[in-house]
Amino acid sequence: MLGVAQSGTGKTAAFVLPIIQNLAQEKVDKQTVLRSLIVVPTRELAAQVAKNISHYARYLDITQGVAYGGVSAKEQATKIQKGIDILIATPGRLLELCENKSIDLKSVNTVVLDEADTMLEMGFLQDIEKIFPQISPKRQIMMFSATLSQNIKKLAKEFLNEPVVIEVSSQRSSVDIIEQQIIKVDEDKKLALLSFFIGSKNLQKVLVFTNTKANVDLIVHTLNLDGLSALGIHGDIKQPARARALRKFKTDEIRVLVATDIAARGIDIEELPYVINYDLPQSTSDYTHRIGRTGRAGNAGVAISLLCVKEYKQMEEIQKDLIINIPTTILDGFELTEKQPRTKKVVNTKLSVKKGLKDKKPRPRTAPTATKPKKSKKTTKRDANRKFGKR
Repeated sequence: MLGVAQSGTGKTAAFVLPIIQNLAQEKVDKQTVLRSLIVVPTRELAAQVAKNISHYARYLDITQGVAYGGVSAKEQATKIQKGIDILIATPGRLLELCENKSIDLKSVNTVVLDEADTMLEMGFLQDIEKIFPQISPKRQIMMFSATLSQNIKKLAKEFLNEPVVIEVSSQRSSVDIIEQQIIKVDEDKKLALLSFFIGSKNLQKVLVFTNTKANVDLIVHTLNLDGLSALGIHGDIKQPARARALRKFKTDEIRVLVATDIAARGIDIEELPYVINYDLPQSTSDYTHRIGRTGRAGNAGVAISLLCVKEYKQMEEIQKDLIINIPTTILDGFELTEKQPRTKKVVNTKLSVKKGLKDKKPRPRTAPTATKPKKSKKTTKRDANRKFGKR
């Protein structure tokens, strides 16, 4: 099966609940055998899925385990070997456990690839191709993605057998409940504007996206200096620190969480009111992933993009793809000094000019006037002789 739905629409429940139901029916003799595998791209998403499973199966005798990088692989392997029904894992750590003979996947008959588009972007295709042959050949594979891109179609063609495609909603419907705004600003004033905007509006829970790890560290440092409590998450920050930052953000111990795209996958926060794009992402799908952190489960949200000149063209493409027109503003005190692109003036051209015809003004008609007839000159003999060269 191939499921396509935007962030915040309940994809996790869509595959977890049937898995739990099937396990509850099969587990009559109370034997604990690994039957279900859920593969996710990031540690945060693995922890989030595990939390949801614990909640859904709290009254059932179903056990689970997680396997992801950043923590001890030995401890994870020990828990798995004691016996679990469901395993949630990232591709890299799962492949490591398989190669070390710490886990046996032959009993797995249900496989879920969650956020499949993200896994492809992160380069996990080869890992997935190595993992699948180790799973029972009699299996059901389900792929879930926020977008139905060409890469997802290729992946589905490689691993799925005549899949049923279920597409819940389009990109446009997912962003309709989110109020989107653009604030134009010079690139060198973005950081000052971000701090001013959060402080002046007294925003209490803001998720800020940026494209680089260096920007995460810089933004966190600046916001803390300005008295706005902030923490960051990115690939170079160890897992315990990332989990601590996310926990403090959820419990309102800090006001701002700054993250890169990959680190933020799996962040599921109820009633997150604000998302700010410090840098504009490179694709429409990344943009929808980002703003999809707010406006979840029908709740309203605000997504703001800080836009400098070099990002204008990319934002035009995003708006074109989503068929929307986002209102734009400039804040007082942050007037633009960067050279703005020229705007074409629309000139109304006459049809005759477009056809290449000259625009001639018709001459005014006047009444004819009487003219005197000219007197004809008499030709003399002397004139005739001159005409024929005679003297």
